[in-house]
Amino acid sequence: MKTTVTPTAISASPFDTLARLLSDGQVITHPVELIPYERDGTLVRGRPQAVVLPHSRDEVVRVMRWAAEHRIPLVARGAGTGLSGGAVAEDGGVIVSFARMKQILALDREGGLVITQPGVTNQMLDETVKKLGLYFPPDPSSGRAATIGGNIAENSGGPHCFKYGVTTNYVNGLEVVLHDGQVLRLGGAAADYPGYDFISLFTGSEGTLGLISAATLRLMRNPPAVKTMMAAFDSVEEAGNAVSAVIAQGLMPATMEMMDQKMMRIIEDYVHVGLPVEAGAALIIEVDGYPESLDAQMDEVVDVLRRQNARELRITQTPEEREKLWYGRKSAFGAIARLAPSYYVLDGTVPRSRLGAALAGVDRICNALNLRVANVFHAGDGNLHPLVLIEDPDDHELLERVHEAGRQIMQLCLELGGSITGEHGVGIEKRAYMALMYDHAALSAMWDVKHVFDPDGLFNPGKVLPPLPTVAPSAEVLTASVPDSPCVPTSAEEVAGALRAWMAEGRAVYIRGAASKFTPPQEDGAAVLATHALRGISTYALEDLYVTVRAGTPLAELQAELERDGMWVPLVSPWPDATLGGIMASNFNAPLRMRYGTIRDLVLAATMVLPDGRIIRIGRPVVKNVAGYDLHRLFVGSYGTLGVITEASLRLYPLPRARASLLMPCDDLSQALRCAGALLPICLIASALLICHHPSPIEVEGTRIESPYVVVYTAEGVPEDVRAELRQAHTALQSIGVSDVWESTQWHGNALWADHLADATLGTPAELIRVGVGRKDLPQLLKRLSPHLDERPYCADVATGLLYVPGGVAYLPYMEPIAIEMGGYAIRATAPCLSADGAAGCSRAPEGWELMRRLKARWDAHHRLNPGLLFLR
Repeated sequence: MKTTVTPTAISASPFDTLARLLSDGQVITHPVELIPYERDGTLVRGRPQAVVLPHSRDEVVRVMRWAAEHRIPLVARGAGTGLSGGAVAEDGGVIVSFARMKQILALDREGGLVITQPGVTNQMLDETVKKLGLYFPPDPSSGRAATIGGNIAENSGGPHCFKYGVTTNYVNGLEVVLHDGQVLRLGGAAADYPGYDFISLFTGSEGTLGLISAATLRLMRNPPAVKTMMAAFDSVEEAGNAVSAVIAQGLMPATMEMMDQKMMRIIEDYVHVGLPVEAGAALIIEVDGYPESLDAQMDEVVDVLRRQNARELRITQTPEEREKLWYGRKSAFGAIARLAPSYYVLDGTVPRSRLGAALAGVDRICNALNLRVANVFHAGDGNLHPLVLIEDPDDHELLERVHEAGRQIMQLCLELGGSITGEHGVGIEKRAYMALMYDHAALSAMWDVKHVFDPDGLFNPGKVLPPLPTVAPSAEVLTASVPDSPCVPTSAEEVAGALRAWMAEGRAVYIRGAASKFTPPQEDGAAVLATHALRGISTYALEDLYVTVRAGTPLAELQAELERDGMWVPLVSPWPDATLGGIMASNFNAPLRMRYGTIRDLVLAATMVLPDGRIIRIGRPVVKNVAGYDLHRLFVGSYGTLGVITEASLRLYPLPRARASLLMPCDDLSQALRCAGALLPICLIASALLICHHPSPIEVEGTRIESPYVVVYTAEGVPEDVRAELRQAHTALQSIGVSDVWESTQWHGNALWADHLADATLGTPAELIRVGVGRKDLPQLLKRLSPHLDERPYCADVATGLLYVPGGVAYLPYMEPIAIEMGGYAIRATAPCLSADGAAGCSRAPEGWELMRRLKARWDAHHRLNPGLLFLR
């Protein structure tokens, strides 16, 4: 099933044409000048037929159209620092180097966004945004050279992703050039655009679906202070146990890095940064937040480490000491080059609790094959980086042993419940291992996506996906009779059997969860698949901070179970019966997303059943996994139109140790906007910043509020941080003359938001409207909509630019044009219908509409699954 492209033989004609499309110096064809582009940071080599260096999107479009005309493959390349062979022209073709597209196109401090070209480096972006007090958390070790385009292609992480997540958590929008030269704009300044989540699909796709020409990235407030410590241990096992103990304590350090003795000695000989080279292993642990909280956070970490036999604890005292320590850590790969002319690095990921077993296994494998190896890794997220030394790159027998070690290490990671790659990507090097991680159904679903976006196979051919067997392996097919409707399956296999049977009969099939948001229509001949028996926790891994739960499980039931251990999944729903599957399918996020991320950020892995009965299990229960396409995130917000979600693994967080809220009654919208505007810049640990409008008086903690508007702000985290942020909030409000401020630890913004929507949508959840714009445009949106909404309750999530209007369907024709004018949207939040031609009752379809239709047709050609949702019948 691999798409094979036979490049047009080189002749003067097509490449002369290419040269005329661009300026002098932008097309390289001389064999000597092509040599630097033959490889990336790996041993893999491939000779491109040419290299182009575009300066703009329009030039990328010209190159794409030329390639499509001549059927010549294109391989996107950033700085060439990749570690999987992803930017190597394995079978010829043209490399598109984005090295000259290195402009920051827009920096919106108020909106917390930056728009960059793909060639901007991490270091350049970091230095630019930090001048404004902002922060882009992904920070790969190669950040001095690595580009944003490469970050997105590989879904890069880095040391700080344990607390802050990986690249996909910060991509708000993409500009992509498709296979025919069409420019597609996905997402933008607003949050939760309707339609399939193609942004998550492109992030981590390694250039196999299109060429990224610009990216809109979400920024956060830069933590005001940081404290860094290095701890030495007698063994790697003790250091690994210490990592688990820190997490079990309910602590969330910004980073936890580990080096073994061999690696420390290699680094120390190279850069002399004072590493404890006599220890068996060392941890670098960093905490951040307000200055008032750092001592308490670090003291608690120190207590844990001492109980885990840490033999040396060293806290950096100056920024220079911290920079020196991190310089040593990030010099690991460079230091290895002093010992051998080359090395082989892997980046498998395992659950944190299996770190000790993984490292012991790596050493065992390399010793058995007589190979030298040193280890450095992101301990907080279980991401291994064994570096196998290659003393003679021309020794074919040595290379065979090296690659055999790689295969065995990948197999070990999978056996321990992990992934073959956490951040470097699959590329060429790990392509063969994809079949170890995913079965035929999952790989065939990924190939389906590849064919939808790249029907001619021109984008980075041969990367990521291995060829599929020409004949699919036989699977046991249930031969039971067609089930009655409603069908109440208890497993993914039963879901698959029901879908196959009903689809064969040509019946429409509706998925019903708790019916808290969507109730299937009564329709002759239609079948209903009810998910309420897909209920309960499958796996609860407290030490690894994840829970695997079946889709029909009510959120309230899950939270009650987790609360016993002081944990939770940071989700809130207005409807008590809401299920995990329903929240995922509708992408329904509460304001606390500003603190913890959205449902798509929390889903680590999932099991889905496609309309044809294929059961696909995508992802792994680890923080970092970049093996293949993120199909589980594609199902978030798909409203059941692509398949049935049956199970999901979700990231866990400790319950906040402290939480406090401020409420400000306001007499008019102008005053409310001033209050919210004063609070927005100080949000670091805030979990809610809302403006709620109540035409009638409301009660909060038994007190009647007559003012039609209230501004609600909540901060949560460690007590010292909460107190520090509240002091800043009070100061900000005093600076604009606001003195009527209520403070409480008994209620919080997300509960008020949920109660507000639950009360206002009682009996009519399908009438809830969500309007999304960039957060800096929200004040103008509210002002322009004010004449229509003065008599209606609504709640605005100031931090993300979302407006919720219960019972607002009648106002949709007024709201949508204004939102679209601002680059946003307006939809029915619980049962949307999209249309490209302005059909009555539907919202405008996004730019990716045609691709949505093609993917839907690939998996559900006759639109029989959840008809009427997203797609007009």
